[in-house]
Amino acid sequence: MSHRPYRVAVAPSGFKESLSARQAALSIAEGLRRVVPDAELDLIPLVDGGEGTAEALAQAAGGRLVPCTATGPVGLPVSTHFAVLGDGTAVVEMAAVAGLGLVPRDRRDPCATTTFGVGELIRAALGTGARRILVGCGDSGTSDGGAGALQALGARLLDAEGRELPHGGAALARLARIDASGLDPRLRRAEVLVACNPYNVLCGERGVARVFGPQKGACPADVERLSAALEHWAAVLTRDLAPGVDPRTAPGTGASGGLGAGLAALGARLLPRFEVLLGHIDLDARLARADLVITAEGSLDRQTVRGKVPAEVARRAKALGVPVLALAGTLGQGVDEVTAAGVDAYGSILPAPVALPEALDRAGEFLADAAERTLRMVLVGTRLAA
Repeated sequence: MSHRPYRVAVAPSGFKESLSARQAALSIAEGLRRVVPDAELDLIPLVDGGEGTAEALAQAAGGRLVPCTATGPVGLPVSTHFAVLGDGTAVVEMAAVAGLGLVPRDRRDPCATTTFGVGELIRAALGTGARRILVGCGDSGTSDGGAGALQALGARLLDAEGRELPHGGAALARLARIDASGLDPRLRRAEVLVACNPYNVLCGERGVARVFGPQKGACPADVERLSAALEHWAAVLTRDLAPGVDPRTAPGTGASGGLGAGLAALGARLLPRFEVLLGHIDLDARLARADLVITAEGSLDRQTVRGKVPAEVARRAKALGVPVLALAGTLGQGVDEVTAAGVDAYGSILPAPVALPEALDRAGEFLADAAERTLRMVLVGTRLAA
């Protein structure tokens, strides 16, 4: 009796500054087909609100991308886009206009970068007549608490002399008041949903300046400046825009360098990102049909279990009784924690120590080779078990 073809669900995240989720899925598929050419592969590239979110949702939900130009994270114009889905919902991907990949390496200063372009995209989405706007958070190069986005939407951030604050999170330390009289009136007629990681909060020891500031170029002194400035920002947001609401530690307020807090002060709803994003792809049913699930991400570490794609895939697959393998560019501190989330085995895609530029450039090749090696080992184990 012939064995039916293996069914493998390939459900990776993207690899920051290297591979989109779709490219990662195609690379894994290439490696798997070298071993089992007849395998039934279900490619499920997953987005977490970061890079590729607008395109992925447009493809999944019968939508289209709308190209435009907006202000990038260092204040220069960038070519960007948002999506309009089949039901009229607009999707604004903050990474497409304020992502870390848009910040030149020699200008990575989260004290100065801005989310102004995010606000411009929201205004452009309102211009299409959208009454529902989904803002995807992730892969940001900013730590301005969403201040730039609010400025683009018409709010004035004023210092004690009545002067408009410049871009960047550090300037928030000088904020005296917010003048909301010029806010775009179309916001009142629209529902704004923010797809975010609920583990990310604006302030405190787990606040975005301390957790993510160094990744964006902040030195220790910058981290402390930003932390203090964001504490002050939170207090003024509460006083001038959202009395009775404390944006310091509410779930998701730290999304994309605090963009969640700024938008929440305008009435946006902060929702767990997978609750919002995965409803379009019927993920659980697709995982349930698989014999094996392979997921992947640029780095596996203790942050993975705090709302990253591999942990979410593993949690769902474990509930369905389907084994999960995870591949990553790097394995960081706390990587063993992913097994508690449901990952059965994990490994790095790097065949040997490799300089970062080469690793980024050859990530697709390394990922395909790692998928091939991994599946060969799985099949050896299967034969031994049999």
